[in-house]
Amino acid sequence: MGTYYLKTPISDDDITKLRVGDTIYVSGILVSARDAAHVRMVESLHKGEKLPVDLRGGVIYHAGPVALKQGNTWRIVSMGPTTSARMDDFEPEVIEKLGVKLVIGKGGMGPKTTEAMKRYKAAYAIFTGGAGVLAAQAIKRVVDVHWLDLGIAEAMWVLEVENFGPLTVIIDSYGNNYYEDLRKNVRSKVPDLSKEVVNTIKSVIKV
Repeated sequence: MGTYYLKTPISDDDITKLRVGDTIYVSGILVSARDAAHVRMVESLHKGEKLPVDLRGGVIYHAGPVALKQGNTWRIVSMGPTTSARMDDFEPEVIEKLGVKLVIGKGGMGPKTTEAMKRYKAAYAIFTGGAGVLAAQAIKRVVDVHWLDLGIAEAMWVLEVENFGPLTVIIDSYGNNYYEDLRKNVRSKVPDLSKEVVNTIKSVIKV
C-alpha cells in the first residue's frame, strides 16, 4: 500500500496507479456535492444545461460545510464527510458524463458506482468521519459557491485545497471495493461460524 499526492485535474494515469488501501492527499480544486446538488447535476444533464463548474478530472466531496461569511468572503470552519450511499443512484452518471475522477465521502458506495469507476477510470476514497475541523484546515480558500438556494450544506462549494487528507482508497479503477469484498468474505464465513456456535452450545448443554 502506497501514499500518493494528487493534483487536479487528475488524469487516468493518476487513477490507475491507485489500489484499495492506498493513502492519498489532494491539492487543487475540490467541489462539494451532497444529495440535492447531485439531483440538480443530473437534472441539468438531462436538460442539456451547462453546470456552473467543469468537473472533468475533478474531485467531488460528499460534504456540507459549516461556513461563515465575513463581508464578501466565505470561510469554512468545518467540513466533515457525509454518508456516500445516498448518492449511489446518481454517481455513475456523474462519473460517466462529467468526467469526475475522484469521489470522497464516508461509508462506501455500491456495485453500480464501482462498475462506473472501473469503466471510466475513477476512484472512491474515505475521509475520517467526525474530523471536519481537520478537513477545513486543508482548505486554502473558497473559490466560489453555487446553488445557495439549496442551503449552505447542500450548495456546491468550489474549494482550493492543499494536501487534503489523509484519504484511504476504498474503490479503485480495477473494480475492487474494500467494503463489498469484506461483506462477501464475512457472509461466506457465517455458515461455518453458525455451526461452530451450535456445536459450542451443545457441548455446554452436555456439561
